[in-house]
Parts: sequence; structure tokens; C-alpha cells
Amino acid sequence: MTDMGRTIALETGLSALDPQQWDALHDGGNPFVSHAFLHLLEQSGSVGEGTGWQPAPLTVRGADGALLAAAPAYLKSHSQGEYVFDHGWADAWHRAGGSYYPKLQIASPFTPVPGPRLLAVDDEAALLLIRAAEAVVQQNELSSAHATFVEAGQIPLFEQAGWLIRRDIQFHFHNQGYGSFEDFLGGLTSQKRKQLRKERARALEGLRIEEVTGAHIRPDHWDAMWAFYQDTGARKWGTPYLTRAAFDLMGAVMADQIILMLAYQDDQPVAGAMHFLGSDALYGRYWGCVMDIPYLHFELCYYRAIDVAIARGLTRVEAGAQGGHKLARGYAPMATWSAHYLPNPSFRAAVAEFLAHESRAEEAEMQYLSGHLPFRHG
Repeated sequence: MTDMGRTIALETGLSALDPQQWDALHDGGNPFVSHAFLHLLEQSGSVGEGTGWQPAPLTVRGADGALLAAAPAYLKSHSQGEYVFDHGWADAWHRAGGSYYPKLQIASPFTPVPGPRLLAVDDEAALLLIRAAEAVVQQNELSSAHATFVEAGQIPLFEQAGWLIRRDIQFHFHNQGYGSFEDFLGGLTSQKRKQLRKERARALEGLRIEEVTGAHIRPDHWDAMWAFYQDTGARKWGTPYLTRAAFDLMGAVMADQIILMLAYQDDQPVAGAMHFLGSDALYGRYWGCVMDIPYLHFELCYYRAIDVAIARGLTRVEAGAQGGHKLARGYAPMATWSAHYLPNPSFRAAVAEFLAHESRAEEAEMQYLSGHLPFRHG
């Protein structure tokens, strides 16, 4: 497909695309749209044959063959690992006699982290990616296309193209120029301040915490983190999304962007959390444990993350999807966004009505949550 001398294509994976050209299309601040991260998912078998995530990146090239725009896209045969739930839509489409799957998903797999989904040199090229997604749906008679966890600045492009917009809520910590965790605590109400201190003290009783990054991450650290991830994945999803090879490749190509926080009891690892470093944010991603220790999840995933953000001068911590319990621990509600293309007029109308009701509920919930932050007033 060509447009004004630009070639638009559906590729078969990241391995055929030049890493430098791909990464030149974004500012590098979000590790989950980097060529390294998306490629290691393919190399490790976390996406691809048998996973329900078939890589199908969309690209726009200039007359000289150079990448002008790209989007991480996948043909999905299910709705797992997305964190924006459309199972009800799929059921309705199937009841009407259609096949909801495969669908086209523009996303960073298994990663509910807002970020750019249209990597492009300009808005014109970005809009071509949206047109390309629509063409894939129409030409292959797919039910739909979805772009999930789209950074807010790109939502107007999808609105301009006529896609339906959906909103959800996450909880993020915002660094107000704190000099230390105690500075952060100083902004909380007295009751919450005492609660967090108590939780940190209880979590650390009898434990040693090891925080490692880059070349200091040893093979035994990865072994422990994989065991924790497997435990959590088995309980939440039935089967962990990432393979063991994905962890090895993260260590090989992204270790400097990863911080592991591991808890030991009598020199045995009992829990761990994996965080990714962006240019101005810390992203909490994976957590697991083999012992139920009160408040340890909060310590490794939330409080230690705040420590890192303050020490490194990062603006925020994004601690993953859902989790209203984060509110009491200083993580404020933030809107997240997705965009949806449904070419069938009747189906689109039904989903649009659903989203209108859902949006009103989300707005009410956001107002309620924002009024229950643990910070002192005045």
C-alpha cells in the first residue's frame, strides 16, 4: 500500500526491522516500546506461534526505504495479557454470529504501561499508521482493532480518525521534589504517616533486602525472580505470559534499565519485585513471593519504588494496573486511555453506548478517589 510516495506495510516481526531506525521514532523514555524489549519477547517465544500474540508491526517507509513510522501490533486470538477488558464485547459479537478473533492489537504485550503507540516522525505519518490498522481490519474482515495504554498526547490522533475512546484508572506516585522518604511522609496525614512507618517496619522484620541493577544482577537473582514470577503468574493467569528465556534476554540486553528488589530470610530468597527505569519514571512490573509476609508487597513494590524515584530524581512511579490499595500509600489516581476501531456500524453503536455509561462511572470514581488521598490539606 502506498500513499504520496510512502509505503505502508504489515510486517512479520521486529527481527526484520532495523533497531536504530525503530528507536529513532521515539524519545527512549519508555522502555516498553523499545526495539530491544519488543524483540526479546519474540526471541524468547513469549509472543509468536502458540501464544495468541502473532507479531504484525505496522510500518510507514519513505521513498528511500527508511522508517518514518511504526506501531507494535499483533494479531490476537484471545484477549489475555491486555489489561483493557473486552471479553463482553467478544461475547456479544459471537452471540451475533461473528468471529471476534483474530483482532488487531496495537500494544506492548503484557505491559499495562501508558506510552506512545504510534512511533512516528510527525502526525501525518502517525495518521497513516491508523489508516494502515483500519485497512488490515477491512481487508482481512477482522472484527476490530485496538490500541491500548495510549499516552494521552496521542489520543487526539485516534479521535481525529474516528476511533472510540475508552478511559480507565491507574495509581501513580508523583515526586514533589522530595529529598527523602521522610519528606514524602511529612506530607501525609498523621494517621497515614504512622500507618506507613508501621508497615515498613513490619515488612522488614527478620529479612534482608538486596537491591541490584545492571551488571550486579547475577544468575541466581534471575532464578529467584523467575520463581516468583511463575508463582504470581500461575495464580493470576493460569500460565505465566513470559518465558524463562525472556528473563535471560532482559538481563542480556536491558539490565541497566532494570532494578530487582529481593527479600531474603536466612539467605533464602522469599520475595522479589522487578522495576524498569525510564527517562523520568520508574515502572513497577513483576512481583512474587514464596512466603506470605505482611506488608512485604507494599515495601518492595511501592515504598522502595518511592525511595528509588526520590534518589534518582524521577518524576513518578507507575506501579501497574488496578489496585485501589495504592491510594492510601500515596499513589494518586490517573486516567489511562485506549482507542478502538469497530467497522460494523451496529456493533460500534452498541460499544459506543457502553463506553458512554462506563465513562460517566469512571469520572465519578476518579472524583471520589481524588477526594480520599492521604495527604494533609493546607
